[in-house]
Amino acid sequence: MSAARPQDGVFGIAATFWTAPDIYHACEKVRDAGYRRWDSYCPFPVHGLHHAMGLKRSRVPFFTFIGGMLGFLTGLTIVWYMNMDYPLVVGGKPYFSPVFPFPIFYELTILLAAFGTLGGMFITNRLPRHNHPLFDYQPFLQTSDDRFMIVIESSDPAFDPDRVRALLEEAGGEEITVVAPGAQAA
Repeated sequence: MSAARPQDGVFGIAATFWTAPDIYHACEKVRDAGYRRWDSYCPFPVHGLHHAMGLKRSRVPFFTFIGGMLGFLTGLTIVWYMNMDYPLVVGGKPYFSPVFPFPIFYELTILLAAFGTLGGMFITNRLPRHNHPLFDYQPFLQTSDDRFMIVIESSDPAFDPDRVRALLEEAGGEEITVVAPGAQAA
């Protein structure tokens, strides 16, 4: 197998498509071929494209839940500690009750859930990434205007340049090009 690997200086193979239905059906073909390290780029959201790509549900809600629970428990701990460390009876209220300091629990839950969401987004998207090999590929810049593109990365275990090119041609791709980082600066 003449598989090109990332260390060979090849990022992947890109193909251009002209309409949303074209890229939708091409994504289905790439998904069915078993590739895992690939992505599609569109100038606008295409309804159902994530299903055509076979993407699973995001893991960001897990981070949001963990952040929210951490916020709630932090608020609970703060209130408990402060009331036990410096007991002050005001108006006959008990030393510790979840009713009266509820705004503290609520606000810390929301705050740390938001931080969990932001942190989860950074982790799952492998950010920050200040440069991407596709930024040097001139036709990629047109995906924000009027073109659609699929890029199959060379880091995919099933990557074989000849098979990838044949698959993208069969899917209706045009301008099928090997993308090498820094090779085609804009």
